[in-house]
Amino acid sequence: MTLEKAVGVYVIAPTPFFPDATIDFVSIDRLVDAYRAAGATGLTVLGMMGEAAKLEVAEAEAVAERYIKRAEGLPVVVGVSAPGFASMRSLSRRAMDLGAAGVMIAPPPSLRTDDQIVGYYRNAVEAIGDDIPFVIQDFPLALGVVMTPEVIRRIVMDNPSCSMLKHEDWPGLEKISVLREYENRGSMRPISILCGNGGLFLDFEMSRGADGAMTGYAFPEMLVDVVNYARAGDFEAAHDIFDAHLPLVRYEQQPGVGLAVRKYVMKRRGLITSDTQRAPGGKLSSKAIDEIELLLRRLAIRDPRAVVAASAR
Repeated sequence: MTLEKAVGVYVIAPTPFFPDATIDFVSIDRLVDAYRAAGATGLTVLGMMGEAAKLEVAEAEAVAERYIKRAEGLPVVVGVSAPGFASMRSLSRRAMDLGAAGVMIAPPPSLRTDDQIVGYYRNAVEAIGDDIPFVIQDFPLALGVVMTPEVIRRIVMDNPSCSMLKHEDWPGLEKISVLREYENRGSMRPISILCGNGGLFLDFEMSRGADGAMTGYAFPEMLVDVVNYARAGDFEAAHDIFDAHLPLVRYEQQPGVGLAVRKYVMKRRGLITSDTQRAPGGKLSSKAIDEIELLLRRLAIRDPRAVVAASAR
């Protein structure tokens, strides 16, 4: 399936490290196997959650290669955002040579006007090649770049290789509705819309017309359930399973320590060996760990898939 028709859950994967901050490739294999078992339809690597900015070029390529090799049969999107187009082109071409399904490009924080944003993506496509499918990462809370629906429409229509929007605006429900209306009116060609923000609004994003999720919540099984229920028209069931996980989803959204929370839970689930982040990274206090443990115990009451994590300490 091409990226513009992608549906389901593309799990944003972390880069696992050993306590000495070297890359843990065995945990990459374990993560991919777990994502596949959870029902993921694809993966996204070397994003913000993947700590891509903390990796050397050779390390980034090695991480992408390991994920792509292990994920055989699942499409992999590789984050290639970079300060300059030369390094973006190099990683993009390498990722595609390895078998990636496409790349994800975030706008640099220096962009301010609509024309600058549209021009940046035009220049990025010229740099990496118009034969590479790419994903727009729309994450104004982290990047400081606000893309209106009209800007996204212009990027999509200017660049035939634009295949997907990773929607992470907040609030952003109306944006999804406007983009789908553009498509219905024929003023924008259809693309896939997968949503991030840790899944915090996924239940309503699906009812607004999203195709699925592209995020890295520590229980991707819940994301898969919400998407599948919603696509089947059973929105009550989607809300029910979402509501059970919402306290932990919310806790993961804390600025500065969100990745630390997510890696801690993944370690408790046995998905990664260590919850180490490369510096700089957020740290969990003993009180925060107690709060996470409480959330896991409470979640296990409503979702049996959390029992292992809740009892493994």
